[in-house]
Amino acid sequence: MKMPDEELLAALADPAEDPARMERIRTEIDAGFHLLSARLGKAVAVFGSARLGAEDPRYAEARTMGSRFADAGFAVITGGGPGLMEAANRGAAEAGGTSVGLGIELRREQVLNPYVDVSMTFRYFFARKLMFVRYASAFVVLPGGFGTLDELFEALTLVQTGKIHEFPVVLIGTEHWAGLMAWIRERLKDQGFIAPDDIRLLRCTDDIDEAVELIQQCHLRRLAL
Repeated sequence: MKMPDEELLAALADPAEDPARMERIRTEIDAGFHLLSARLGKAVAVFGSARLGAEDPRYAEARTMGSRFADAGFAVITGGGPGLMEAANRGAAEAGGTSVGLGIELRREQVLNPYVDVSMTFRYFFARKLMFVRYASAFVVLPGGFGTLDELFEALTLVQTGKIHEFPVVLIGTEHWAGLMAWIRERLKDQGFIAPDDIRLLRCTDDIDEAVELIQQCHLRRLAL
């Protein structure tokens, strides 16, 4: 049996079922709006690997980062899973901040981590991604896999095309991201696939305080738009 998002995306999906599909999508988006608009002020979305355990030093760094954002008054929104998502949620919760987990239904069951106090599990990836962008002031991207890269380039495209403004995208871990940053400079910028200034849409740092300050300043400018 196909899951709802698989069934929606299937090339041979029965168009007669489209009204029911649209109602499920509307209901899911409406539920997300009601949940998050009532519970959040300023927030930052944090993405990263679900595969790294608490013994990895990057877990401790993500936990510290979650605490720093909570101390600065930001809610921390993650995909709600284990690994670095859990670490960021944990840090926010331990600092007394709002810790949000937006999960997704998958064939391999993935439960929400125990450090979220506001949560929702989505059927549709695009509805979930909408919530990340709508309710966050920035994306912070930790080391991760395909899902993490998907969120990264989704945000960059939205900023590049002017769909969102004063929305920083911050990569944490200069060593980890060095290869990607070099490829973007050498293959995209230098060969004309992106504008020269587009490289500035990304900030890469190891300094959590720098990331918090950047995002705070961008959030204030965004309020003034």
